[in-house]
Amino acid sequence: MSQMLDTKIPFNEVSIESVLLDADLFVKYASPEKAFQLLKESIDRSPRSIPLREKMRDICVQQKNLNEAARQCLALVTLYINREEFDHAYDRLQEAKLLDPRISVAPGLDAIRRARRPDFATTRDRSPQKVRTDTTFAGNLGYVGIFDAVQVIENAKMTGLLVLKSDLHLGSVAFNEGQIVDAECNGRNGVRAFRDLVELNSGTFEFSISESEFSVVIQITSNTNFLLDVLTELDHERAEQQGLRDVSTEVM
Repeated sequence: MSQMLDTKIPFNEVSIESVLLDADLFVKYASPEKAFQLLKESIDRSPRSIPLREKMRDICVQQKNLNEAARQCLALVTLYINREEFDHAYDRLQEAKLLDPRISVAPGLDAIRRARRPDFATTRDRSPQKVRTDTTFAGNLGYVGIFDAVQVIENAKMTGLLVLKSDLHLGSVAFNEGQIVDAECNGRNGVRAFRDLVELNSGTFEFSISESEFSVVIQITSNTNFLLDVLTELDHERAEQQGLRDVSTEVM
């Protein structure tokens, strides 16, 4: 009876610390399977515990259990978002993609963006848009975000041009075999142009395949890392600007 009740009672901080210590000891004495089982049972009891999931992620990476490590990373993304620790959320999302390239980071990116900028979620324009049908694929940015479009192009390793149109922006992102290599928007090109396009949440997109590759202006090794870096920079700049405005208001 006591054991049945225990499974329904979340751990307190002392209990979690004890589990983490025991897990480390199991690993130290070459019993990683026991550490895994202990952490699994503990997470079932306290699924929102970041320390437990971080320890499970760490052990799974060490033991080359990459699928489970990626799964823990995705769970941690949600937990960090709820705590508004967005940098940690970005890090775990990036790691999940590295551990399992099959993972789509688009939902995670959108979740972080909605949490970081509530206005981004509430101003999505989902009114009917005129979309061309003579392209490889096209859509409404109110329903299909730029992250999803990039993911499709990357997975299919397509070479071509993604054209994005909104009331205030007309731009494009060039891809060579699924990798971002350039962008243009409102007279800018390269990373600066991509920064203007990455947060579009209304308008349309159209992707057309090209028979020849584009010149490489944006030199990256991973679309996911690039997206995360750009979003992180934008968030940090926005936070700094808000801080300056707050200081200016206090002075006045």
